[in-house]
Amino acid sequence: MINKERHFGDRLSASLRATGTPLCVGIDPHRGLLPALFTDGDPITGLRHFAMNVVEAARGLVPAVKPQAAMFEAFGPQGVGVLAETAQAAKDAGLLVIMDAKRGDIGSTSAAYAQAYLASDAPFYSDALTINPWMGLDTIMPFLEVAEAAGNGLFILVRTSNEGAADLQELPTSDETVYEHLANRLAPLATRMVGESGTSSLGIVAGATVPEQAEHLRATLPHSPFLIPGFGAQGAGPAHATIALGKEAGSFTGGLVNSSRGIIFCDAAQQAQNHEQHQAAMRDAIRTQIALLQTAY
Repeated sequence: MINKERHFGDRLSASLRATGTPLCVGIDPHRGLLPALFTDGDPITGLRHFAMNVVEAARGLVPAVKPQAAMFEAFGPQGVGVLAETAQAAKDAGLLVIMDAKRGDIGSTSAAYAQAYLASDAPFYSDALTINPWMGLDTIMPFLEVAEAAGNGLFILVRTSNEGAADLQELPTSDETVYEHLANRLAPLATRMVGESGTSSLGIVAGATVPEQAEHLRATLPHSPFLIPGFGAQGAGPAHATIALGKEAGSFTGGLVNSSRGIIFCDAAQQAQNHEQHQAAMRDAIRTQIALLQTAY
């Protein structure tokens, strides 16, 4: 049963209106790229300070943040603890948490992943979770059931932004590509999860580096929010990044455009001498990218 009081699609729509931007800030604490400010002492303390600074920089400016789970896992058990702390801090800051963990497995394993990230009492708080569907649609159903009950959302990998995505995703079948087939199979599930705002809680990942495919996917999945990687450091400009989004009252609707490295590892942030400078540099970078996206409106 869908939790209408906490419907993710409705909450996302409200956050997009409130902030006036689709920008999502990725929290990717890559060990080899962290500023010197966070690498001189205990690595877990540095990780925690870095992640919390990103949350504070994003507070009030954007609708969502996207922690990259693997980057925290690389720090070991304590790093996973910081991931949970970061997700909770983002929630407390009024930010939607899009957990980029790309989970997907059969039966009870998917159910366990869903409980870990999407349940109302999940240890790794998430408003939505990225899902790898390439083992089949049955692997999505446990996530769907838990997300519906808790009022949370899913972003299914459909047409990703990486260079090798076409190796599988664009393989032709009898009358459509593999990614088109997946989108068509997801369409009834997305319709089932539409909220009062007209936005579904079942979204997809559609890269900014493939704008033509994103436009086609929007026609197939008119109510699904899109999570759009590839903007900025991966080479896609604002026009391509927003091509599948809607427009309403001066702002974009229907999805999130993620940016990570261009914000959290911008030059000024790398050179920061203290936490205040670090946060200020990232806030400036966020404002710059918000303005850049708005040029495509």
